[in-house]
Amino acid sequence: MLEKLHERLQAHAPRKLGLTLPQAAVLIPVVARPEPTLLFTRRATHLKQHGGQVAFPGGKREPNDPDLLTTALREAQEEIALAPRHVTLLGRLGDLVSLHGIRVTPFVGLIPADLPLHPELGELDAIFEVPLPVFLEDRRSHTDVISVEGRSLYVPSYQAGDYVIWGLSAMMLVELLAVGFDQSISLDRPPPDSRLNYRLDARQPVFGDDKDA
Repeated sequence: MLEKLHERLQAHAPRKLGLTLPQAAVLIPVVARPEPTLLFTRRATHLKQHGGQVAFPGGKREPNDPDLLTTALREAQEEIALAPRHVTLLGRLGDLVSLHGIRVTPFVGLIPADLPLHPELGELDAIFEVPLPVFLEDRRSHTDVISVEGRSLYVPSYQAGDYVIWGLSAMMLVELLAVGFDQSISLDRPPPDSRLNYRLDARQPVFGDDKDA
């Protein structure tokens, strides 16, 4: 499964946005267990932005970062003590723009199981894993319908114990599932038998124009 994931991501031409915006990058860690998992974090509740939200390790690009992969790896080390040497890059996904106007680039990396990871408590209060079948079998709790410039996006929301995976992280998951695992899932169409939740907040994640960055 993971070998095929690597092949598909390497053959993928991800969306690159030519927008002049602040840049950020995240790492989507795939944990190499007999049944692979995805690793997530939860932002500390005291934070003014994104407090209590589930996310992948990542953050804003710093002036000394030579590229966005460096940003993703540096942030993962700072946030969860994941050393870059433990990450095998599998590929990258398309750029997204967050509701705060930041261009976010996701990278997918394979990491060994049972590393001594721990959250940086100034930013995070939890690290947790979710088995891949939860997403491969699309066990969403509901679907958020987000209107962006006249276009409806159907964004899954997943419940994993006490954690809710939604929004920008869920949008990244849709591309990972569709491209990396050849799943029939899309942001452009509603899934069958899923409750639709129409979100009224106008400030939503967007794609922007497709251009080479």
